[in-house]
Amino acid sequence: MHNPVAETASVSAATVHPPLLQVDRVSLQYRSATAVVQATHEVSFDVHPADRFVLLGPSGCGKSSLLKSVAGFLPPAAGEIRLEGQAVHQPGPDRIVVFQEFDQLPPWKTVLQNVMFPLLASRTLGKREAAERARHYLDKVGLARFADAYPHTLSGGMKARVAIARALAMQPKMLLMDEPFAALDALTRRKMQEELLALWEEVRFTLLFVTHSIEEALVVGNRILLLSPHPGRVRAEINSHQYDLSSLGGVGFQQTAQRIHRLLFEEGDGSPTPAAERTVNFGDVRFSY
Repeated sequence: MHNPVAETASVSAATVHPPLLQVDRVSLQYRSATAVVQATHEVSFDVHPADRFVLLGPSGCGKSSLLKSVAGFLPPAAGEIRLEGQAVHQPGPDRIVVFQEFDQLPPWKTVLQNVMFPLLASRTLGKREAAERARHYLDKVGLARFADAYPHTLSGGMKARVAIARALAMQPKMLLMDEPFAALDALTRRKMQEELLALWEEVRFTLLFVTHSIEEALVVGNRILLLSPHPGRVRAEINSHQYDLSSLGGVGFQQTAQRIHRLLFEEGDGSPTPAAERTVNFGDVRFSY
């Protein structure tokens, strides 16, 4: 790895399994007719099988751009992304994305048909096998009895579950989630975090998760990569496997959250910023307990 700061060395399966995903000094750019916008600068990290790896940073730091690049939608301007040692150049069924907006579910298809759709479109399975697998994953997310319902009849949290079931039904090597619960109310969001962790305990999928909520990063992730404000650079990597929803409000949880906040906003130039000159936009990072 080329992380400039290794805040806490990972002791995960790195010594047992080679990385599933390697992001190696990746710089991302957006080009327009008049300008080039640098989204990230030489970002590196590894994701191992069954990791819950979180990209955390303020708005505009390039975390969603990194996820899109891993998905194959945005080619790097420099550096390389490798999945199982093979360079990523385009989207594929081995990386499935769950986006923030759940209106991506075709409204004319039932819940079951929505989950079956990518299996059929990619010719991964025949119709009967696709229906069986779709029902299996709908049961995993607690929506088996809503198989024949249409999206407009579902709540936001239920739509989120359908999107997760649809992604997991493809049995991808990596599940990519771009702030998937940001549009939900606080109680539903907490419930979805709980259900995602329970599902991970059962299926042990590999997760790359984007958020700008410190609390959510600590709850969802076992490893967190901190990205600096625009353009995104690696600020630190934190192990967070010791935290879960039961840790909320605990002293250790609060101390780690405060530490992350300092790393994100107060140590950008390698030295503390004088209090009189320090400006923090608390709208950029949700910081609550």
